[in-house]
Amino acid sequence: DNWAFLYAQRLALKQELPLHVCFCLVPKFLEATIRHYRFMLRGLQEVAEECAELNISFHLLLGYAKDVLPTFVTEHGVGGLVTDFSPLRLPRQWVEDVRERLPEDVPFAQVDAHNIVPCWVASPKQEYSARTIRGKIHAQLPEFLTEFPPVVRHPHPPSCPAEPIAWEACYSSLQVDHTVKEVEWATPGTAAGMAVLKSFIAERLKSFSTHRNDPNKAALSNLSPWLHFGQVSTQRAILEVQKHRRNYKDSVDAFVEEAVVRRELAENFCYYNENYDSVQGAYDWAQTTLKLHAKDKRPYLYSLQELEQGTTHDPLWNAAQLQMVQEGKMHGFLRMYWAKKILEWTRSPEEALQFAIYLNDRYELDGRDPNGYVGKLQDGARGCLWSICGIHDQGWAERPIFGKIRYMNYAGCKRKFDVDQFERRYAPTH
Repeated sequence: DNWAFLYAQRLALKQELPLHVCFCLVPKFLEATIRHYRFMLRGLQEVAEECAELNISFHLLLGYAKDVLPTFVTEHGVGGLVTDFSPLRLPRQWVEDVRERLPEDVPFAQVDAHNIVPCWVASPKQEYSARTIRGKIHAQLPEFLTEFPPVVRHPHPPSCPAEPIAWEACYSSLQVDHTVKEVEWATPGTAAGMAVLKSFIAERLKSFSTHRNDPNKAALSNLSPWLHFGQVSTQRAILEVQKHRRNYKDSVDAFVEEAVVRRELAENFCYYNENYDSVQGAYDWAQTTLKLHAKDKRPYLYSLQELEQGTTHDPLWNAAQLQMVQEGKMHGFLRMYWAKKILEWTRSPEEALQFAIYLNDRYELDGRDPNGYVGKLQDGARGCLWSICGIHDQGWAERPIFGKIRYMNYAGCKRKFDVDQFERRYAPTH
């Protein structure tokens, strides 16, 4: 279920050439820890096995793409290169670095296998809100939201087989924090991710529209780790969920709104706004209102360490933080509350955003993702910039610290769901 992979195979079949799949394993990536790398690498082991069954060579290259991929292309006589797409700054730089170092006679294509409607097709500019992008995406869904053609067993074998992958050597090449442990609830890989999708449709989809804002209810898909690492395609999830529209129309429509419109709005923002991870990326009104209230007295001030350990005065916030540390996930409604309280309890909006992104990217399995900066999903990274700087969101009553940015408090959460129940589940053990 990967359009870049399918396009590459179609080119190879047309030219009657072997197909190689390469993954360049960088030693570190933003705040990713061993939790994230193990999830990714165990998923890649499944990819390697599938490629072997399809007579396609899978190569795991250790190092940055610019250092290892052009050499691979030259040594293997590769006739063309196809890559996937990410709107984030660092992966886009990797693509540019490879482009500069490729032999001139090797064509290089990029396919947006990440989104359903390709990012640059959905809109040629930064969209202001879901309202402005929704119609553009829905108008193009009939063309792009189609069933995937199958990957076929490749009839043209490579002249020499791929080297066996020393998976343990992959781990020893990493320069990441090993103290953030793997989570038990999420098994990496496509097979496990598809099982989660199946269980969502059978057990939780019916209550998605009514209970997705309640952190105590099992109503979410829980798919975000597999979607983030490309182990399950968002397009596949939508195709399967839509089959049940007759029975659960409201839930299916709500899922499509979040997984397509809201998700691709976040991709659009990161693609067209280079400051997607800083206060400078916020709209002028938000920057102005935050600046006007930057000197407002904070009711509490916490260090990054106090926040990370979940030792604030607020038991709900602590429980949400500890859930993220332990499980690598946090309910979307609480992610918004969590980020807004960081704004309220730190010295400046800049520090708040820095702390929120650090914690999100370090612990969330689906961190380091467009949705982690500006997304608005219940079941996936809830945007730090969105929550702190009010992206796509304005017009709230003026108040200290927040200005005109939406405020959230403990009492409001109590009206939404059983706060005590959630706090008991994640109460600190010390």
